[in-house]
Amino acid sequence: MTALHEVTPFLVVLIFIATLGPLQFGFHLAELNAPEDVITCQKKSISALQQLAALVITKSGSSDDVADCIPMSRSEFAAISAIFTVGGLLGALTSGPFTSARGRRLPMQLTAAFYLLGSIVETSAGSVLSMIIGRFLTGVGAGASTVIVPLYISEVAPPTQRGFFGAFTQISINVGILFTQTLGFFLSYGSAWRWIMATGIIVALAQFLGLVLLPESPAWTASAKGDVAHARRVLQRIRGRASNIDEEVESWGQGSSKPTSEEEALLVRDESTSADASGLLSPSASAQHSPRVHLGFLQVLRDPITRPAIIAVVGIMFAQQLCGINSIIMYSVSLLKDLLPISSALLTIIISIINLGVTMAASPLPDRFGRKTCLLASIIGQGTSSLALALAIRFDVKILSAIAVLFFVAFFAVGLGPVPFIMASELVGPEAVGATQSWALGASYVATFLVAYLFPIVNAALNNAFGGAGWVYFIFAAFALLWAAFVSGRVPETRGRKDADEVWGRTRRVD
Repeated sequence: MTALHEVTPFLVVLIFIATLGPLQFGFHLAELNAPEDVITCQKKSISALQQLAALVITKSGSSDDVADCIPMSRSEFAAISAIFTVGGLLGALTSGPFTSARGRRLPMQLTAAFYLLGSIVETSAGSVLSMIIGRFLTGVGAGASTVIVPLYISEVAPPTQRGFFGAFTQISINVGILFTQTLGFFLSYGSAWRWIMATGIIVALAQFLGLVLLPESPAWTASAKGDVAHARRVLQRIRGRASNIDEEVESWGQGSSKPTSEEEALLVRDESTSADASGLLSPSASAQHSPRVHLGFLQVLRDPITRPAIIAVVGIMFAQQLCGINSIIMYSVSLLKDLLPISSALLTIIISIINLGVTMAASPLPDRFGRKTCLLASIIGQGTSSLALALAIRFDVKILSAIAVLFFVAFFAVGLGPVPFIMASELVGPEAVGATQSWALGASYVATFLVAYLFPIVNAALNNAFGGAGWVYFIFAAFALLWAAFVSGRVPETRGRKDADEVWGRTRRVD
């Protein structure tokens, strides 16, 4: 395992600030779950603790000029919910090429701006159209964040701990989901639901201000700008003076740009004196290297070198969704309403806590056992849980149904939750990583659409055709078998590999 001196306080702060983006993804994804009936004027309150919440957020915190609810039909509410995914798809597809061309820091600042503007519109919304606009804007920020942040983390984290820190993307999403569902449990009454939306403004402002501290990605600086010397200094600052970064710098493919002790002193005194110090520097260190050409969204699919990686990334992203996790996350309230003697809102919080807890506990596993191993364990575990859930629902074994659901969520957190985001940046070189991240998130949003819209339709059709319930989870069990075979045959292991050439068993030519 990487020495602890490589995990500096500065690195921890950078990752915390960066993951505020995925946190807001989870926050906005689930923000409408609890207060749905209140927002749509179906109920005045769904919270059993309304009186307690009223003591904390008094009537003075609301305005008579702001409506308590927004009258709308079920189809209009569905449009408001779905537009977040449309914005997310747009953000995912456009952010990859943009972050390849402009770096990681500026795109993260733009995502914070989208989150901020969208949250303001949602908080003050008085119509269906304004809610749609607000959700679309936050969706764009969410989609872009889930491309850029895993990429940035993979480029600043120590190589042997990228799996651990990469899992923070999924952890942050789960924290955001848990946070907004907890707020919804207390604030789903009257106009208090607007405080849930207003909390998004606060988090977006915190992210925007925190990004001032973030340096640009050293890997991008070396690859896109060719400034290896500056990139090396930034990476050394992030990792600490005692950290050996020589091998990682060499993997940038631009030369090590490693200074001697005398050269390092000159660089510290004046970073702009490279021309004056050229007599002391080796040619590879003193010269500004030509920037590397970055591949676009379609180029990575056409290129025979990167095409296998795109197929692998799209496959594991579809596996992430088509093994059925969103059937639980999005429909657990109706599915489990008769299984446990607690409110549906509280049940949702419990599921979110389990998802978050297991994700945190399992975060070291990809680095210890490998990405592919965790993926296979997760898929097989979810498939087994799907089979158990289907049988339990069919034979009305309520306790087994509840246990199967908990294991279903736990197995997702072991591999399918965090690992696809990690591998998307490890299967290709720096020149293709931005476009590959866009393919990954695009596939994820398309697959999410399929599950979100088709699950209730297919579930009802199967139940009507065969009688009873639970049939759809036999399909998820079959999907798990299919995706386990795909991962076994088409997805390589990336743990401990220096670069994409080593991942795919290619030999880099040295002239």
